[in-house]
Amino acid sequence: MKALITGASSGVGLGCAVALAEAGSHVVLSARNIGELNGVVDAIQSKGLSAEAMMLDVTNTNSIRESIENHDPFDILVNSAGLGRHSPSKDTLVEDFDDVMNVNLRGAYFVTQAVAKGLIKAKKPGSLINISSQMGHVGGIDRAVYSASKHAVEGFTKAMAIEWGPHQIRVNTICPTFIRTPLTQSTFDNPERRKWIESKIKLGRIGEVEDIMGAVVFLASDASSLITGSALMIDGGWTAD
Repeated sequence: MKALITGASSGVGLGCAVALAEAGSHVVLSARNIGELNGVVDAIQSKGLSAEAMMLDVTNTNSIRESIENHDPFDILVNSAGLGRHSPSKDTLVEDFDDVMNVNLRGAYFVTQAVAKGLIKAKKPGSLINISSQMGHVGGIDRAVYSASKHAVEGFTKAMAIEWGPHQIRVNTICPTFIRTPLTQSTFDNPERRKWIESKIKLGRIGEVEDIMGAVVFLASDASSLITGSALMIDGGWTAD
């Protein structure tokens, strides 16, 4: 099996890549920084796992098409490239709105499209997984733009699942709560924000990258062969209210 993971140089994307590699997939890690990616790939290969790097700018549709078309079809996709620009809604800047939508929505949409085209042309089944968020189902303080982008990801995931079901291509989302990564550390360092987060998570702890790894292997495998158009919540009960 061959898997493409976007945003794979760190955080959730890297965790997903490692999980799939450990499960036996050949993983293609993609991001804009090829130098950083090469170091990550070397570390994965040093464990005897199969991996390679691919430079990919998800905000550039030509780059998406060319990079993905140059590969044999991917059996698995994990769209993990993401961006957050958080502020009160009344203070949202147009450039921040556009930057978030270009990565979280536009990029994810066209990467998913390109991978599906390859599978359909080759008449192969596949599992396409979008890393969404609990904020794709609820709202949050200072997160109107981010929440809008993830609600949109949930929408196109369902529509694509309907369209591509006859081709045996499954499309699902994983919806984490706040996960501890270098990019989210500043949020956890804010005592007020951390208190709010911990009050909403019913299991009483914030998420770790390891909490996502089992879920991505499940959705990528035949263990989830009848699951499509669904959202797998990994939110400690945040959205149970």
